[in-house]
Amino acid sequence: MKYEVLDQKNETAGEVDLADDIFGILPRKDILSRVVLWQLAKRRSGSHNVKGKSDVHGTTRKMHKQKGTGGARHGSKKAVQFRGGGVVFGPVNRDHGFGMQKKVKKLALRMALSSKAQSGDLIVVDSLQYDEKIKTKEFLNRFGSYNSALFIDSEKNENVLNALSNVHGFDFLPQIGTNVYDVIWHEKLVVSLSAIKDLEGRLA
Repeated sequence: MKYEVLDQKNETAGEVDLADDIFGILPRKDILSRVVLWQLAKRRSGSHNVKGKSDVHGTTRKMHKQKGTGGARHGSKKAVQFRGGGVVFGPVNRDHGFGMQKKVKKLALRMALSSKAQSGDLIVVDSLQYDEKIKTKEFLNRFGSYNSALFIDSEKNENVLNALSNVHGFDFLPQIGTNVYDVIWHEKLVVSLSAIKDLEGRLA
C-alpha cells in the first residue's frame, strides 16, 4: 500500500510502499486484548506480601493448660486470631506473568500497526535525526497538534528523547522496543523511514 511521507517541515516528501501483511491486515480486538493483558501482567511487580504465622515474632509457650479452663485450646500466640499474629491466606510475592506464543505477539503488533495506518493515525517521516538539540515546542509544532504521540526511530535518538522528556503523553522508542500497548495507547504513531524498513524486516 502507498503511504505519504513527510519531511521535517511537515511537508510532503514523497511516498513509501508499506507491506500489506504488516500495515494492511484487519485488526482483531480479541488478539490485541490478549497481548495487552499479557504486557500489563508482566509489568506488575508482584511484591505485595504479608507475614504469616511462621513469619511473625511471638512466643510459642502454651498460653494456658489444655483442659479445665473453659477456653479454646491454644498453643501459640502467633495464631491469626491474636493481636500481632500472622495473616491467614494473605498475598505473597509472586510473578503475575503468563506465557504467550511468539506468533501471537508478532501478529498482534502487525494488527496494531495496521489499525494506525487504516485510521490515518500513522505518520511516516523521512527522518527523525537532528544535528543539533531541538526544543520541545519547536519539535512538536513540526508534526501538528494532538494529545499524544509515540515516535519510533531505527535506534535510540538522544535529541528526540530530550525534547520529549518533560511532556506527558509523548514518548520515544527505538524500533526494537515497539510494542502493542504503546502503539494502541498513543493517539498518533510517528515512524521514520529507516524504522519502517526495520519493522518490516523484523515482522516479515
